[in-house]
Amino acid sequence: MKIATCQFPVSANIRRNAAAIERQLVAAAKKCAQVVHFPECALSGYAGVDFHDWTGFEWELLAEETRRIIGLAKSHGVWLLLGSTHRLRKHLPHNCVYVINPSGRIVDRYDKRFCTHRDLNFYSPGNHACRFPIGKVKCALTICHDVRYPELFRDHKKSGVRVVFQSFHNSRSRGKTDHSVIMHPTVQGHCGSNFMWSSVANACGYYQSWPSVFVLPDGSIAGRLRQHRSGVLISEVELKEKYRDASEFRDEAMKGTLHSGKTVSEARSRNRTAL
Repeated sequence: MKIATCQFPVSANIRRNAAAIERQLVAAAKKCAQVVHFPECALSGYAGVDFHDWTGFEWELLAEETRRIIGLAKSHGVWLLLGSTHRLRKHLPHNCVYVINPSGRIVDRYDKRFCTHRDLNFYSPGNHACRFPIGKVKCALTICHDVRYPELFRDHKKSGVRVVFQSFHNSRSRGKTDHSVIMHPTVQGHCGSNFMWSSVANACGYYQSWPSVFVLPDGSIAGRLRQHRSGVLISEVELKEKYRDASEFRDEAMKGTLHSGKTVSEARSRNRTAL
């Protein structure tokens, strides 16, 4: 599987976002990408960061541009993972990623489950995992703050997921934040602990806390984009490639056996307060 991880300066301007998405989708297709992955709220803009509230939000324009981009993905025959916002009738909308197949059909939608306290002023949290096959590869989605909850990634592992697509909007800060230090190691830890690949797409409006990356099952970063710059990172998932898996007892641990080998029964082992 060839994956395009995309980053650009997401803004409140839906038409500008759509134009950037179109350019990067076309560029990715020309490089033979099968999956094109965009950041959190890539089309709609991110409430509370790119704009203050939902007053006057252009919902019809968002729907129009979504349909146009879906048509573009269909014409190029690619899978599209599109960060956006899903409108609800009686509640705050969902911060979401649409899963669009090469036939131009929305086959699923992931709604951000772990919204931050600030997010909850603008969005309703989701209540479901989103897992889907691309060929023989089982994939899943997470959005931004979800990364802080290893339970989600372990749940994906238990379900046989091989690739997790993570969409972020860690940008428009006033400079370096804790995200600049911890985000890549956190993602790498999830991949190494669960032996999975991850496309990690972050918006790049200045100041971008960290650049988009592609992470391998051994936890190493295989490629990264330039910080603060728009770009498309092309990476490959090769299932036959051998990567070191340091968690050889993972299957037993997931079943509740939280040690390796055979434990012993002896008085000196049981007495933990003596030399």
